[in-house]
Amino acid sequence: MARGTAGETGVHVWERTFLPWDCYFAAAWAATGLFALAAEKPAEPVRLAAVALLALLIPWYAAVGRPLMTAPAVSVRQVARYLTVLVLVFLAATFLVAEVRLGTFAMVPQCFMLLRLRAAQATAAVINAVPVAGWALLWRPAGQDLFYNAMSALATLVFSVVVGSWIIRIIEQSSERALILEELRASREEVARLSAERGTLAERERLSREIHDTLAQGFTSLLMLVQAVQSEVRRDPEQALRHLELMADTARENLAEARALVAGGVPADLAGGTLPDAVRRLAARHAEQSGAAAAVDVTGVVRALPAAVEVVALRACQEALANVRRHAGPAVPVHLTLAYGEAELAVTVRDEGCGFDTSAASGPGYGLPGLRSRAAELGGRAEVSGAVGKGVTVSLTLPAGAAR
Repeated sequence: MARGTAGETGVHVWERTFLPWDCYFAAAWAATGLFALAAEKPAEPVRLAAVALLALLIPWYAAVGRPLMTAPAVSVRQVARYLTVLVLVFLAATFLVAEVRLGTFAMVPQCFMLLRLRAAQATAAVINAVPVAGWALLWRPAGQDLFYNAMSALATLVFSVVVGSWIIRIIEQSSERALILEELRASREEVARLSAERGTLAERERLSREIHDTLAQGFTSLLMLVQAVQSEVRRDPEQALRHLELMADTARENLAEARALVAGGVPADLAGGTLPDAVRRLAARHAEQSGAAAAVDVTGVVRALPAAVEVVALRACQEALANVRRHAGPAVPVHLTLAYGEAELAVTVRDEGCGFDTSAASGPGYGLPGLRSRAAELGGRAEVSGAVGKGVTVSLTLPAGAAR
């Protein structure tokens, strides 16, 4: 069934307030009654009878029609019953007095409100054409009067059908737009929800990588030092004491990294210093913990780079050195290189250890795969090369102008 234009709230216009239509119908029926009473013919009792029939439509509209037109959903049977009584009583009144046909302006809008387009057009045709035919058969008017009444009915019919159809199409288009807007609103909410979920997952992944690259590696170093102290405490107390000092330093560094991670700031090693200084401190700690040399070379013009670039470069060195301590073998020398170019920063960490099958570096985990992911996020790349017995080289290339 046809309904009014839906607004942003999803409520149709005349469902929000039907008072304008009430006023319109009341004015149309009042004008129709006055025209019927003022007509020159037929006799006054007939005119009064026609107005009385017309008056019956007012309580019928108030009791049945108005609730149907304001209800969100109605049955076809209810609508058919209301319009059947409405049309039959109206036709009876128009057969008596031709001027009652003015009530068409109150009848036709109700048809278009309650019926679908084709049914409304057909009912409007009956309301406009049948009154003239019934009036002519009952009163046998002169040819000229019949012609004028017929032309008036035709004009009213055309006007009713054209305007009513146009309004219905506008209503349908507006309803479709309302549905599209509702779907768009739902789509936006879904996009917002998915974006929030994606942001949560991305943050979780970032925290996982940060914890792996900082706290987890620090705890791993502490565990290795504890194992060393356990074997040295009786055999070599001085060495055990040195390792205990390293454990304390590592614990303090882990605490600093944890605080920086919670605060969302730069890594503790980068706070208040340059990237080469931070890499040199990493190399020095690695040398203390492993007992092997760790050389650092810096080429190009050292300059401050975006924080994201320096963090990824530092994490690459941390990950590579941690892998050397865990997998390369005892006392394996390491060489770290930072090459500052005009458009990119190249980081290389090369060891002379036992090496491994680098194709396994593409497997799951937060180590070397995580390093590749970090580099890709900045538009860079990370590569791992080497072979069993020939050491491993980790190479990282980052755009020097990557956004913070």
